[in-house]
Amino acid sequence: MIQVTINGEHHFKFKKEEDIWQSENAATDYSISWLPNGLISILHEGKSYTAIVEKADFKNKELLLRIQGKLYTATIKEPIDQLLSSMGMNYEAQAKAEVVKAPMPGMVLKILVTPGQVLKKGDGLLILEAMKMENVLKAAHDGTVKTIRVAEQTAVEKGAVLIELE
Repeated sequence: MIQVTINGEHHFKFKKEEDIWQSENAATDYSISWLPNGLISILHEGKSYTAIVEKADFKNKELLLRIQGKLYTATIKEPIDQLLSSMGMNYEAQAKAEVVKAPMPGMVLKILVTPGQVLKKGDGLLILEAMKMENVLKAAHDGTVKTIRVAEQTAVEKGAVLIELE
């Protein structure tokens, strides 16, 4: 389930059923689907709308949409974002860190890097399974892998140092 906030004010929860996102809010009836031409089809209480994606900021998970001539900013929170927010954490908190720590307790499923490997911001570091979800922890900045402090198939606690960068 994802959470979508429109213009910082209106909050919605959506669940994907096949290729259509259905609203989970009892008071509203929305269905959203991506069209092959890149547009977004929105059905709301029996009326059809087409949204044009004016700008997509994937890093911040924001879309600038034009619907019937008006601009709307949609901010998306995926399950991992929601979990980290509920724990008072986010990826930006690690942005300046020289170590990558476990944002939550979990199991290290796969390590995606090796010592000495040069990284670019956004490169996958490892896959951490937490609460039956696989989460790819990514490099918050450019750097080089100095040390890997965990092994695959090991349990880690929140805050455990996983990888050191230089």
